[in-house]
Amino acid sequence: MIRLMTKEKTYLNPEDQVLEVHEKKLILFNDEVNAFDYVIESLVTVCEHTFEQAETCTWIAHFKGKCAIKSGTDEMLQPYKYELLNRQLTVRIE
Repeated sequence: MIRLMTKEKTYLNPEDQVLEVHEKKLILFNDEVNAFDYVIESLVTVCEHTFEQAETCTWIAHFKGKCAIKSGTDEMLQPYKYELLNRQLTVRIE
């Protein structure tokens, strides 16, 4: 008995190709200027955090120096970054 070995070729349709998306994080940095209540209110208003989320992020930034407050694509994070900068918070996309 003779067995033939064949290789199967797989072709991807252009619609099936997966685009690589690099997720980034919006980082809030601790500062010695803004009051806790102001930072919390800003995160609730701008980032749509719950009060508890905003409070936790504020404490993390206070004790560790920084905290990731939102993640997504660069394009998605830009409006949040600019609004928080307008509120005099120190933020950066990394």
